[in-house]
Amino acid sequence: MPLNLAAPAHHELLIKKSRFIACVEPCAGREAALARVAELRAQHVGAAHVCWALLAGGQSAANDDGEPGGTAGRPMLEVLRHQDLEGVLATVVRYFGGVKLGAGGLVRAYTDAVAQALLGAEKVPQLRLSRLRCTLPYALEGLVRRELELHGAQLLAVQHGTLVEMSLALPEQAAGALLARLNEAGQGRIGWLRPDA
Repeated sequence: MPLNLAAPAHHELLIKKSRFIACVEPCAGREAALARVAELRAQHVGAAHVCWALLAGGQSAANDDGEPGGTAGRPMLEVLRHQDLEGVLATVVRYFGGVKLGAGGLVRAYTDAVAQALLGAEKVPQLRLSRLRCTLPYALEGLVRRELELHGAQLLAVQHGTLVEMSLALPEQAAGALLARLNEAGQGRIGWLRPDA
């Protein structure tokens, strides 16, 4: 099961007078990652490089930010992959200390900075959510709301018309039990709709 991070974690390395400031944090996608990198550039105006790697499904990316190709972003991304993370951004801000580290030294420095930050990070299972939509008579609304709460479902929207229409989300592994319970309790009076309809 893929893991995410409960909160950002940081680590700083000093290698041959170069300072590597690493941060690993939850991140939903490329747009959020680019905004975070821009924020770091503004905070660290004197930094030589702000390298980053994002592991977020189809939006995964790596950026060396001027370091020799393949010495920063890609190795950072491999650290995230190796730890089975998803929806995580790793950034390393480098202040150049005047001593060149060579390609191997750079790979080790960026890899170690991210790996050390991850050692201090709290990893949590990434829950996959199921989205459901249903219609029901007004008389069952109270019962359904109680069952949603008991099963850890989040009520996303409610519309009152001829029938009550509810949209909800809950962890994938709890969806089957909730459906079975509501079908039994509703005695066939709860209608299930496609979530995207």
